Amino acid sequence: MTLDRLPLGQPATIAAVDWAGLDPVEGRRLRALGLDTGARVQLAHRGVFGGGDPLAIEVGRMLVAIRRAHARAMTVELA
Repeated sequence: MTLDRLPLGQPATIAAVDWAGLDPVEGRRLRALGLDTGARVQLAHRGVFGGGDPLAIEVGRMLVAIRRAHARAMTVELA
C-alpha cells in the first residue's frame, strides 16, 4: 500500500520509495524530513481542498506536510 492510502492514525513503516519518480530536489527535501526507507510514519490529516492535498504525516515526533504525489511514491507496511 502507498502512504497516501494509509488509514488515518494507522502506524506504518516505509518499505520502499520510488526516488526515480520524484524530482531530485524534492527527494532531498523528503530525506531531510526523515521520509526514507525504514522510517516509522502515521497519517495524521488529509487536506480538504484539491483532492486531499496536502497530507500531514507524523515522522517520529515531527508533523510534516507533503503532497499526495510524494506520498504515492512511498510504499508502506502496516506496523
